[in-house]
Amino acid sequence: MRVRKFSGKTAGEALRKVKEALGADALILSNRPVAGGVEITALASDDAAVLSQPVQAEEPQIDRAEMAEIMDEIRTMRSMLEEQLAGFAWGDMERRDPVKVSAMRKVLGAGFSPRLSRQMMDKMPPLKSEREAIEWIKTALVRNLAVANPEADIVDRGGVFALVGPTGVGKTTTTAKLAARCVVRHGAGKLALVTTDSYRIGAYEQLRIYGRILGVPVHAVKDAAELNLILHELKDKHLVLIDTIGMSQKDQKVLDQVAMLSGCEADVERVLLLNATSSGETLDDVVRAYRGRDLSGCILTKVDEAIGMGSALDVVMRNRLVLHFIANGQRVPEDLHAANSKYLIDRAFRAVKEDSPHALKDVEYPLMMTGGFEV
Repeated sequence: MRVRKFSGKTAGEALRKVKEALGADALILSNRPVAGGVEITALASDDAAVLSQPVQAEEPQIDRAEMAEIMDEIRTMRSMLEEQLAGFAWGDMERRDPVKVSAMRKVLGAGFSPRLSRQMMDKMPPLKSEREAIEWIKTALVRNLAVANPEADIVDRGGVFALVGPTGVGKTTTTAKLAARCVVRHGAGKLALVTTDSYRIGAYEQLRIYGRILGVPVHAVKDAAELNLILHELKDKHLVLIDTIGMSQKDQKVLDQVAMLSGCEADVERVLLLNATSSGETLDDVVRAYRGRDLSGCILTKVDEAIGMGSALDVVMRNRLVLHFIANGQRVPEDLHAANSKYLIDRAFRAVKEDSPHALKDVEYPLMMTGGFEV
């Protein structure tokens, strides 16, 4: 067991050295100002675990209940120290670059994650005002938000596309919107509709009603064999849209669905529908479950119901997804729009409300950055 000391010009720099040398679970024992910066005393987590083992000795030993209580106290102290260090790092950054810190507050307030916010701050050049900083951030975010070419979208490009995602995200309605666009641009004879949703009551009937209005037949399939057969029959169609069964990202059947669509003889591109009203954590979980190797991009739905767009756009960018469309209502086909990165980023920042009960206060920003704030 060896206690090690790390120093840096700032608390953030010293903490980063601790994590690089001892790992993210290192136990922080103390921190103190020294000449030229800050010194942190730390212990590797493996060494700290030794403290919880009973000591073989002739003296009376501490029983396991007492040791557990001691370890709880150590963990509490560690948490307090990390929060304190985060506060030091944040305060140090406020003194060195108040413009950057002010801009970071806006980015976090818009709903973007601390990770993406840190990346923006790390790359931001020195700027004179908050306005310049926000404009720089918006430009960087627009550049990183990949959107489909509106002049060669799904409808014009053609192919076989399966709309996938959790229950209630709007797959059937979005399928109908895309179908209506195809009929207007290419005619009903160039389109085919397929549904694999034979479980929900009325699911097939809803799509069949849309199909009847558009003059397009709807084919229902129950398994991979039927899907392969019908796609072979529809190979001459310009566009085939597959409305799939909605499943929670926690459902193990999601993997079966991904395998079925990926294993088709035809080239099926999956488009993931993401609910813009969901939290970033939930959307990340959805992307992890549905990704697979042939996920061609995503569509943001329920945009009209979302107060802010930051979390959803953050997930799209961090997962390097191509955003095809945004859906902002139930009207078919009006409420489906080509994704415009500049408009979406501007909208995300317009949603910031300083008086919101969900907005962070000045003293809470350092806590938001605990466990990884980089300066």
